Amino acid sequence: MRYVIIGAGAVGGTIGGRLAGSGHEVVLVARGAQYAALRDGGLRLTVPDGEFTHRLPTVDGPGALGTLRSDDVLVLAVKTQDSEAALQAWGPAPVEGGGTAAERVPLLCAQNGVESARLALRRFRRVYGVCVWLPATYVEPGAVSAAGTPLTGILHLGRTPGGTDETARLIAADLEKSRFEAPVVPDVQRWQYAKLLSNLGNAVEALTGPVDGEEAAALNARVRAEGEAVLAAAGIAYASAEEQRAVRGDKVTLIPPDGPARGGGSSWQSLVRGTGTIEADHLNGEIVLLGRLHGVPTPLNELLQHLANTFARERRPAGSMPVDELLRLADEAVAFVQES
Repeated sequence: MRYVIIGAGAVGGTIGGRLAGSGHEVVLVARGAQYAALRDGGLRLTVPDGEFTHRLPTVDGPGALGTLRSDDVLVLAVKTQDSEAALQAWGPAPVEGGGTAAERVPLLCAQNGVESARLALRRFRRVYGVCVWLPATYVEPGAVSAAGTPLTGILHLGRTPGGTDETARLIAADLEKSRFEAPVVPDVQRWQYAKLLSNLGNAVEALTGPVDGEEAAALNARVRAEGEAVLAAAGIAYASAEEQRAVRGDKVTLIPPDGPARGGGSSWQSLVRGTGTIEADHLNGEIVLLGRLHGVPTPLNELLQHLANTFARERRPAGSMPVDELLRLADEAVAFVQES
């Protein structure tokens, strides 16, 4: 199989680099400065076992790649807010022997949240969800790093909305030869919703910086409690913290590479890069949506969604909001709902 990585940033670049390092065919898809750097200088992947440069075919869209092969696997690794454009571009791409990508090629959604798979199912017949537990960082154009060892990450995968098949098992086997654990599960969404709960604090980190104080940690717990209440009301199952710890164990220990320390997760990195967008609509916003559908107030997640979007739109610096200010706004949001 050949892997076409749509969105060769932190997560996509790490997956693509690790697959290439174990001998698999990989094509990288990027845009802007990332595309130019990957095309001209290759993908530089820094991991605990060294720094590797992978000179891989790099394109900026399906037109540049040409007709897809029947054994291609599309790996969607853009941020969820960019999924619709990517799906619209790649769905009609022709495949050798006839048909289109949407009709014939498997699509893996290797992203945070749960929305991209739903978007993909509107176009693609064969959609696979991936619960991404992969600490990775976009360093600069052409360079990404991943600090996990002995495994680089754990990637639960399965058909969306449920089930498994031989394709999932073949992909998992390739990933497991490439420094990942890749459990094939019939209920991948149960793992994705568990990850969603842990990602609700991404906005707190992006707004105020590392969550290393008691007050910020307490706010994170309140934000997660809203999410748990919403999932309970919606009847959505998710893997427990105990189950996640049992699976992860000590398989992915973080050893930061030399150079600049990893400042934060995906939302933090969006603000640092000044992309103008952030994934809060599909993390905190997913909880807000479900809360409105099932009559559960979600003032904290609504606040974080609004603030994160404001920071991204106005390109405010990551971590520039004082924790005390965020706590004050959170208390005001909760009080407003209670008084309404």
